[in-house]
Amino acid sequence: MKKLIFTGCMLLSIVATAQQTETLDTVLLDTKIPLARKNSGKVITKITQEQLAARPGASVAEVLNEVSGIEINGARSNDGQNLAYYVRGGRNRQVVIMVDGVQLNDPSQIANDYDLRLIPANAIEEIEVLKGASSVLYGSGAATAVINITTKKTSEKDISATFTSTLGSNRPTETDSKDSKFETFTNNVNVSGTLNKFFYNANFSNRYTDGLSAAAAPAEAARFESDVYDRFNTRLNLGYHITDSITISQFVSIDKFKADFDNFDFTDADNLSITEQIKTGGHFEWKYKNGTYVFNDSYQWIDREIMSDFPTRFESKSYSLDNYLNHRFSKQFQAVLGLNVNLSEFNSFAVPFGETAFVEQVNAETANFDIIDPYLNLVYITDFGLNLNAGARVNIHSVYDTNVVYHVNPSYTIDFGNNSVKILSSYSTAYITPSLFQLYDPQFGNTELMPEDNTTMEGGVEFSAGKKFRVSAVYFNRNEENFVDFVTIDPDTFISQYQNIEDTFESSGVEVEVFGQLIENLTGSANYTNTQADERFALRIPEHKANASLAYNWNTTTNISLSYQYVGERNDTFFNSATFENEAVTLDSFSLLNFNISGQMTKNIKLFAGVSNILDTEYEEIHRFQTRGRNVLAGFELKF
Repeated sequence: MKKLIFTGCMLLSIVATAQQTETLDTVLLDTKIPLARKNSGKVITKITQEQLAARPGASVAEVLNEVSGIEINGARSNDGQNLAYYVRGGRNRQVVIMVDGVQLNDPSQIANDYDLRLIPANAIEEIEVLKGASSVLYGSGAATAVINITTKKTSEKDISATFTSTLGSNRPTETDSKDSKFETFTNNVNVSGTLNKFFYNANFSNRYTDGLSAAAAPAEAARFESDVYDRFNTRLNLGYHITDSITISQFVSIDKFKADFDNFDFTDADNLSITEQIKTGGHFEWKYKNGTYVFNDSYQWIDREIMSDFPTRFESKSYSLDNYLNHRFSKQFQAVLGLNVNLSEFNSFAVPFGETAFVEQVNAETANFDIIDPYLNLVYITDFGLNLNAGARVNIHSVYDTNVVYHVNPSYTIDFGNNSVKILSSYSTAYITPSLFQLYDPQFGNTELMPEDNTTMEGGVEFSAGKKFRVSAVYFNRNEENFVDFVTIDPDTFISQYQNIEDTFESSGVEVEVFGQLIENLTGSANYTNTQADERFALRIPEHKANASLAYNWNTTTNISLSYQYVGERNDTFFNSATFENEAVTLDSFSLLNFNISGQMTKNIKLFAGVSNILDTEYEEIHRFQTRGRNVLAGFELKF
């Protein structure tokens, strides 16, 4: 309790004066229409290129973990640790991940969710986060959040190149910091340019980590062997400006990572997971006098192989397209008419007990479905401050009956001088169709599953003082029906199955965000999240979480930043191999303090360094799994 009171006081003191001068005037994600922030009925969080550059060596999951309302479990552990996306009391399958406007998913995953470990942070230009039910614009799964990642922009020069390299330690708290050595290596090369109407962008990235075990050894035992994580990413995008108003581009990317992991009974093991992805897609944009037509698509092939005592292999294919027309009928009234398509299938293979060869368990001829969703969204902006965002989507699913979702999002803005106050509210519905794994897995699947239904109500207020100060507070309440749960049918024989739960589950909470300027050259930000998750689904979700950061521009070339994170107590469970029962445990609260510094040495060379978990705090994200202690990093960026 004392830690919580101290954290609250610290946060409130920063909230009272904090400021950030980043450009947050225009948002897109909540309407697919570029709107002034004051005309948006949502609180949209933007992570800019400057903010990403201030966190060298950080993964996408680590950066997102500092956004209010979001807890990405596993982001502070071994790099190969599976990631769990906990937003507003939800789970992975209720979060949509998008890259350059296209929804990504992995049909072979249990929750059909996309793995953020496949995305290198160095290849990102900006991240935009929308929380709340958003199925009208983003389809199945958009129940608690939509995260849109925009890849790096193309240089307007004939050729431009950026080389970034980072070295860092990777030790847990139980080892002596004096014995630290460089065991994290991150490298990135980006080459892009524009030649008349032709443009290109090529990116290569690699990250390798060693030194940290997945599972933590018992206190009395010798330290477990470290588990290696190794990732490669390549991406090439080619485009052409056909006219000043028509642009077309096509990309191809290859991504792969290998991750060692230990047994889930907390014993050391030489297990290995390999994920490979090939992805290609395109973008077409036509701007005309009264609007814009956009076509985005992506085709993915993902193969995953699990090498352990229970070898498995998965092959999945998915195709997603989103094309929409944004038309301005007047200065006040705009509409978005779109069609979203998602086609998914997967095969799975396993090695039966006592045998050595893989045997097919699920075939794509059975494990597939198609989703075709037309949608309409309307935006009306009045001259007297009232704004209305409303829309509906028809979900046409090859397995289920047609489903309709909708949202209504009014807001009212009061301007006085350079300041404004925005009062916002929304009522949104969302749906989550069961994954192919949940439907067709031969051991746990259930073809009788029905889609989940979500309803979210929000209310809040946002105050802005020009570009220099912004504070917002939002209350949310989310109800969930037909929840798909993993149910034990017979404890004696360990028979389990995915089933819909009849009960209605509720989660609610408050999210507070502040940006502000303390003094000249000193800026800060802070956020606080209180989540009241339904007790049955509160696993690893903190009731209280806070983030705060300070950034100081020492001079025109040197920047210093300090960030703080508090995560409250969480509930966890583990399987006791001695009693063959699941047991509950409480994970203690913890606080982390990080420091980063960067300096522009010459026009082309920037150096940076940092220390994470300065106080060498010992903590757990997952019971009996290892987390990082105090670690240092150093690196450089070379631009031409």
